[in-house]
Amino acid sequence: MGWNLDESYETAAGKVAAGRAGEGPDLVLAHGWPWSSFSWHRVIPDLAKDFRVYWYDMPGYGQSAKSADQRTSLDVQGEVFAEMLEHWGVSRPCVVAHDFGGATTLRAHLLHKCDFEKYLLMNVVAMRPWGSDFFDHMGHHVDAFQGLPPHIHRALVTAYIEGALVNVIPADDLENLVAPWLTEKGASSFYRQFAQADEKYTAEVEPHFGEVRVRQRSSGVRTILGFRWNEAVAFTTLCRMQSSPPCPASDICRNSKIQVLF
Repeated sequence: MGWNLDESYETAAGKVAAGRAGEGPDLVLAHGWPWSSFSWHRVIPDLAKDFRVYWYDMPGYGQSAKSADQRTSLDVQGEVFAEMLEHWGVSRPCVVAHDFGGATTLRAHLLHKCDFEKYLLMNVVAMRPWGSDFFDHMGHHVDAFQGLPPHIHRALVTAYIEGALVNVIPADDLENLVAPWLTEKGASSFYRQFAQADEKYTAEVEPHFGEVRVRQRSSGVRTILGFRWNEAVAFTTLCRMQSSPPCPASDICRNSKIQVLF
């Protein structure tokens, strides 16, 4: 019941590699940038003991399709997430999303009307401004990075991924995160993500944050959104409840078997 990508599905943005494991309530995992679904591989076996777990590599990432004319921007990823839920026949899953996957699932929920039972966002890209000075620099000078010698490209990708980690991870795990970006198509896709990054896609959902709705027992609707950029951490708790007491963050995932991964 471990991580695998033994399924594929042709989406509007190209072929997607996907997997599933376990039995129980539906739980969908959405990875971030510059990751792939491999980032969940250590927790999937435990989650699969209690959930029917679904995951996939976003178009342009991991083992999913990468092509020169491919659009993989946030608006497309939100549509693909909704498409994958429909493909799997999942109507109201629990959702755990990290980083860019958070923005992807927010768009799916707020703009494409995907309903979630429970919703956990970790270090999520959810509002402007995005990322670091380097991220912004890359986006403005993509052509200068295209065609780097392979060893320099590898060093850049490795440093970028290591810089996004809180803790040191095993060398094999790091290599599995880096490897998809090292092929010719992978390298082009890596830089294409910077070129297609556009804050207008989070600007479109920011006015709708108060509309986030998840079902939790019979007490009402409770949602926590976590935002983290570099050393700055802020937690915004949005409560839409039928009862008056505020909802503590710790109550959101009580007994959920979900732990912080990064």
